[in-house]
Amino acid sequence: MQIANNKVVSFDYTLTNDAGDTIDSSQGGEPLVYLHGAQNIIPGLESALEGKVAGDALQVAIEPADGYGEYNAELTQVVPGSMFQGVDKIEVGMQFQAETAEGIQVVRIAKVDGDDVTIDGNHPLAGERLNFDVSIKEVRDASEDELEHGHVHGEGCSH
Repeated sequence: MQIANNKVVSFDYTLTNDAGDTIDSSQGGEPLVYLHGAQNIIPGLESALEGKVAGDALQVAIEPADGYGEYNAELTQVVPGSMFQGVDKIEVGMQFQAETAEGIQVVRIAKVDGDDVTIDGNHPLAGERLNFDVSIKEVRDASEDELEHGHVHGEGCSH
């Protein structure tokens, strides 16, 4: 069975950056399982998997526009540390939810300089080319519930 819209796909992967550093991997764990066509994974990877079958393996480089987007400097801002009331120690890498004109957005602490805190609303992988090494494990038809909810139902799913 080929990967197409409304198919449930399970695959193993290793994600590296252009320097060859591993960013994420399913090795030693469970394969990633998603509903194809439901925007459950980045568009470039979903497009690269279209038409593949169980047993296929591929290596694909995804440009930022088809991954987590280009880095947008306008999504960074320096704010006073006093905005983080109740947080004992503000550290680089911490994530918070912020109310923006577009609604709730996750921001990451990018820099702390005294009372000045630089927040960044970009995804941590924005602007990065993403290199995937993928091995397709299984392709099956999605259930009616999975199609209705727009994601795969696995063990412990509350639907």
